[in-house]
Amino acid sequence: MNDVFKKFYRSFYHRTNGFICTKPLNQNVYPGDFFQIKNGEMIVLGNIFRKNIINVDDVVFENGVQLNAASWNFNEGVNKAYSGRDIGQNPIEGNFEYSKQLLAFDGFGSFFFKSSAPESVKFANWSDFQQELIIKMTQTLFSFRELYIVTESAVTESWTLAIAGSENAELEIATETENFGLVDIFGDSNAKTIQARDIEFYHRENKRKPSFFKAKKLTVRQEKLDVFISQLLSERSQLPSWINNFYEYDFYHDESSFHPQVIKNAEVSVLDMLQANELNPNTALQYFSWVNTSLDDVEKLFTSYGY
Repeated sequence: MNDVFKKFYRSFYHRTNGFICTKPLNQNVYPGDFFQIKNGEMIVLGNIFRKNIINVDDVVFENGVQLNAASWNFNEGVNKAYSGRDIGQNPIEGNFEYSKQLLAFDGFGSFFFKSSAPESVKFANWSDFQQELIIKMTQTLFSFRELYIVTESAVTESWTLAIAGSENAELEIATETENFGLVDIFGDSNAKTIQARDIEFYHRENKRKPSFFKAKKLTVRQEKLDVFISQLLSERSQLPSWINNFYEYDFYHDESSFHPQVIKNAEVSVLDMLQANELNPNTALQYFSWVNTSLDDVEKLFTSYGY
């Protein structure tokens, strides 16, 4: 169920100051990986260093960047219905105490996420080679028009995520580890699942896998878009009179029918409408730039066509 992750991915982007989860969550990405998003899938095509697109000696990495741990622990639509200490019985060792917690989820996609010690590896001098990347990725080595470059990869010491499949979802966990007071035990390495009802996804990761990232997206420069949209609107405004003069048939038309949503997909259109050889290695920087990924890119991970 693809959409069950949507609420978590959106919240993750906001809470962690722009980090995005890989999709699927077990996929790793590293600084320099380049990818596209097609039909809701994240397709990694290569790495700029492994393919010798950029000389690694020209790049400075910042390793072990400490991230705000508080921002990497959050939940949405979860109620801690019960949290306390209980007593169990063992025929050999006798009675023992354990902590138990019951989490109640209020709807489809509600989630609980907990992690520890988040940190990242990122480019420290992106501006030094970003223009070289544009020329090589769009002209001299490749001809990309849609592309993402991972600029920062994040890991945690561990993370745990539970996502509900319905409004009746519950997760009951317990641990014998001593804790003081009614401490939250979700994500504890010693916690065991007693009962899980209508939980669509439940996973704990104990390895420092780079499953979270920030990226730059290849985009058409805004000034080129503005000129293109202005010209297109001007041409469309003259269309009714041209139709009347050109076609002998009496087509019905009105002014509103000649003002479509020209903003949508304008980036692709402006490139398609260029004259032959107008876009080349010498002009690539006039048309392309890099921008930070946004929530719109997160939404693309949940957009499928043909299904």
